[in-house]
Amino acid sequence: MLPSVSTHYGPLLKGREGVRVKEELERLFLDKVISSLGLCVSVYDIQSIEGGFIFPGDGSSTYKVVFRLVMFRPFVGEILGGRIEKSSADGLRLSLGFFNDIYVPVHLLQQPCKLGPDNIWIWQHECGELTLDLNEEVHFRVADIKYPSIPIEQKEDAEPFAPMEIIGDIYGDGLGLLSWWAE
Repeated sequence: MLPSVSTHYGPLLKGREGVRVKEELERLFLDKVISSLGLCVSVYDIQSIEGGFIFPGDGSSTYKVVFRLVMFRPFVGEILGGRIEKSSADGLRLSLGFFNDIYVPVHLLQQPCKLGPDNIWIWQHECGELTLDLNEEVHFRVADIKYPSIPIEQKEDAEPFAPMEIIGDIYGDGLGLLSWWAE
């Protein structure tokens, strides 16, 4: 990437350009989703810093920076581990701890399954009923990654906008609660 980075540190910048530029890059990119790239986890390194121009009427230093970012973007088919955060008639919502917009729709749950009391899903396995309890660890397969466009209007009771959504599935051997497959 070759964006220009503008800093407002003035005399504090002298001899510390790399540190200050990294702070500015972290402010701009850290914990933000870049469409079609994923979630920025960290600034990996700064390869070069050029410039130090001060534009008329601005008063801040502007640099051309070449840098690399560490991004979270799983590939379709990848197996990940997370926790069940929410269960509803629509399916499950999972969390990785640092990323919470993972959805497992009903048709991608282990089959046959039914919605039990307190909106907890139950897999009706030949050996008995196995529940998908909240806060339990699960393995899931990434089925799709979506980068929805920003809504112009949003209902007041709607969930917050998610710039990146992962659709997962737990329909397969070894997928679902870790406790199911222990032994």
